[in-house]
Amino acid sequence: MAQGITPLDGGQIKKSRASLIGGCAVAVGVLALWVAILRDIGAMGSGSVTLGVIVAALIGLWIWKADL
Repeated sequence: MAQGITPLDGGQIKKSRASLIGGCAVAVGVLALWVAILRDIGAMGSGSVTLGVIVAALIGLWIWKADL
């Protein structure tokens, strides 16, 4: 009877501290670029900045969860 290959860690995605720090750094960078672009095009407003915060947070979470 042949058994399938099983990963030693049970196949779980690991989320390391380095990945969390990287996700935070990417989120801060995305938000900084978002605000710079808003200033450049003259569209600074609370709604635009709030949308930037949401986008930056989601990208940071994706980087952390994907362990990139």
